[in-house]
Amino acid sequence: MDDPILTIEEREAINAGRWFSSLSPSLRHDILRSAYVKRFKDGELIAARGDKQEAWVACAKGAIRVSSTSVTGRQVTLTYMEPGIWFGEVALFDGNHLTHDAYAHGDSTLLCVSPTDLSKILSQHTELYEALLRMQARRIRQLFGLVEDLNTLPLRARLAKQLGHLARSYGIPSLSDAREVRIGLHLAQEELAQLLGASRQRVNQELKSMERDHIIGLELGGLVVRDREALLRIAESDT
Repeated sequence: MDDPILTIEEREAINAGRWFSSLSPSLRHDILRSAYVKRFKDGELIAARGDKQEAWVACAKGAIRVSSTSVTGRQVTLTYMEPGIWFGEVALFDGNHLTHDAYAHGDSTLLCVSPTDLSKILSQHTELYEALLRMQARRIRQLFGLVEDLNTLPLRARLAKQLGHLARSYGIPSLSDAREVRIGLHLAQEELAQLLGASRQRVNQELKSMERDHIIGLELGGLVVRDREALLRIAESDT
């Protein structure tokens, strides 16, 4: 489902993105001028493993769930692309097929730039080359950090880190208590466990423990962070 115009909220999400906001005004203008919009319903397949990458993409609303399928046919969630995140340039540059599936998690909006337009922008703005290199360097650092955390941090610390990230990316201030933040991205405990490389049962135990300590709240509508400072202290723990 396509719509040629971003909503005000979607445009704000793109403009507020850490990477995009660091670009020069003229480069941002040319990227937005060349882009087109695609909208997807919750759970809709955006691209499948083995497909060719069709565009350079930014998430403007919702989330993009990147997943893989195990030999037993079970889908495993690897990561979520949040609003303001750009991706897809690697497959465009190396010309290889996609290595994972991508689904809309919640009703989602993508801002897309065709390979032809991307090449044109690169020829007009050499600044974009350096910016893309910075983006890739940051992702490599994040990947190394995730591998290190998986091998050195206990599950409770990894869970706290993940919840902190979700609160920053999808946090909705509570109307009843300004200190609390509701995580707007709704994840099943199994999906959260997959992000952490742990079993659902162990993640459930840690969530219940954090709830007893009044650090988080587990509700039918999702998860509420009640004590962000406590989450940070747990995330920085290495014991």
